[in-house]
Amino acid sequence: MQRFFILLLVFISNSLIYSQSSLPPGTYTSTNKKAIALYEEGKKMLDIRNYEKAESKFNDAISKDPNFCEAYAMLGSLNIEKNNFQKAIENFKNALSPYYPNNYYQLAELQFYAAAYTDAKINLEKYISIPRINPSIKEKALFLLKCAKFGEFQLASPQNIKPINMGPNINSVNEEYLPSISADSKYFIFTRQFTEQKNCALEEGQEDFYISVDNKVATPIRELNSPCNEGAPSLSVSGDYMFFAACADRGGSYMGNNNGYGSCDIFYTQKINGKWSLPQNIGPPINTANWETQPSFSSDGKTLYFIRGSNRNKVGDVYYSEIGADGRFKDPIKMGDNINTDKNEQSVFIHPDNNSLYFTSNGRIGMGKTDIYLSRRQSDGSWGEAINLGYPINTAEGEFKLVVGPESKYAYFSSEREGGLGGSDIYQFELPESVRPEKITYVKGLTYNAKTKEPVDASFELIDLETQQSVTSAYSNSAGEFLVTLTSNHNYLVNVSKPGFLFYSDNFSLKDKVADYNKPYKLQIPLQPIDTGIIELKNIFFDVNKWDLKAESKAELQKIITFLKANPTLKIEFSGHTDNSGDKVFNKTLSTNRAKAIYDYVIEKGALPAANLSFKGYGDTKPKAPNDTPENKAKNRRTELKVLSK
Repeated sequence: MQRFFILLLVFISNSLIYSQSSLPPGTYTSTNKKAIALYEEGKKMLDIRNYEKAESKFNDAISKDPNFCEAYAMLGSLNIEKNNFQKAIENFKNALSPYYPNNYYQLAELQFYAAAYTDAKINLEKYISIPRINPSIKEKALFLLKCAKFGEFQLASPQNIKPINMGPNINSVNEEYLPSISADSKYFIFTRQFTEQKNCALEEGQEDFYISVDNKVATPIRELNSPCNEGAPSLSVSGDYMFFAACADRGGSYMGNNNGYGSCDIFYTQKINGKWSLPQNIGPPINTANWETQPSFSSDGKTLYFIRGSNRNKVGDVYYSEIGADGRFKDPIKMGDNINTDKNEQSVFIHPDNNSLYFTSNGRIGMGKTDIYLSRRQSDGSWGEAINLGYPINTAEGEFKLVVGPESKYAYFSSEREGGLGGSDIYQFELPESVRPEKITYVKGLTYNAKTKEPVDASFELIDLETQQSVTSAYSNSAGEFLVTLTSNHNYLVNVSKPGFLFYSDNFSLKDKVADYNKPYKLQIPLQPIDTGIIELKNIFFDVNKWDLKAESKAELQKIITFLKANPTLKIEFSGHTDNSGDKVFNKTLSTNRAKAIYDYVIEKGALPAANLSFKGYGDTKPKAPNDTPENKAKNRRTELKVLSK
């Protein structure tokens, strides 16, 4: 990851030396003929890439003339190529000259990436004050000056944070980066790069998946790893689905998929009986001839965020694609200026609160190569201005892919900072309150056959009762298990359905409750085969002693209609029930009118022929529980859907 910046600096330094001199052509800052001759020999050695001899000639030239600006600048470029940045800084300090004003910028850039922000600021201010400098470089210098001032301030007032290396269970002498974590924190998946190995394209740097379960030693995911590169995992909140990026070989195949669209595509896989399925290319409109990578799937199961970039230079932007009513991804949309810049955005992560978006960029005011930023979703659905997470999260080194645990407290990211086990390691720290996501909890449940008690896979949906908007929709796995995340301070409707079964309806409240990740909401959901059943319509609501359907009933009514249209031969009775309070005649009328209100709504929507539907009020004649407590009386006040025949 460091190589791009090195080559960039070398390019800038050489271009500045050769093109920005104010000396007459063919003249140098030195008048010593022997020094000039040695310098000319060094340039010839550079042209044939004999860097060792070129360095020797430049040093010899300096020994003849200790003030030879051009020779120092060339040595500085060579030391950048050798990763000896401190030596390069000393070289460029000696290369400062009124005849080469751009050397001030080159020195400042080196100082900035070495975290010498004050020194960089001084040299940038000198450079900007010079008349008639290159306008394009001046623009870069003005931007870098803002970054140097920001870095200087951050070092002077660091946050009380100490990123901790996650240690040998996760990190190794190789490079680790791009982590992902399941909603229950059980699974921690990341990318490991073996820099000495070649991938299927015969390039150095083989990338594979590793997984740590319950914080134990990470092991390779053998069914997903291949001779090609795969990485950037994004787990669904349940941990049963994973999106990731894979870069095919020169023949365009990955794991038997010969339908690659670009150099890197996004794939998905499902965990079945504890094993990941054969990955499938997600296809258009997500994947194109461009470079698609680093997916992040929202916890509501509706939106995929990812990076799309140029195959030529791998400069990326953040895009998102929503899943339509037909279950397919819509055309991706490039995110706005509060996220993307004209430079490089990478490592997008949407937190399970669905309102906190973290990403890395080198196009915003920052401290070094790439910094991590946060943007929050606003009340109108737009994304707010990006916030730099500051020092010591960000440093002069490269920071990449921050993910925040579902408890909204701890964050994990990869960094090249000193003191790690390898070139890039994964670190953990406690996130400051100011940049934490909204607190969430999760619902963990089991769907099973009410008659046989065997688990069944089913589709489920959670709906906000107040807004009637779907919060999340997904499927339980083959073991009947599901897990979804929720924010507090809402009332939720839960609907579960499966062909051949009656749909299940319930509701629960997180109103006036602080979301506690350590106390998840647990649901046991029995699904009744169609021929056995009665559904209690727990999300049909009426005011006291009235039979007008309340607006909060809309989502449940739609579920009834969907169910009846899928089962057009059923004979159905809508039933109304009350407790034993008040007048029995009124209770019978009330229960009848409530059942009729549902019947009328369904008839109006044309869900089933009227001959297949009926309604009846039972008053207090069929209680579910003794009418001896307020809680039991509430159970007896209900409406039901009864299957009379198939």
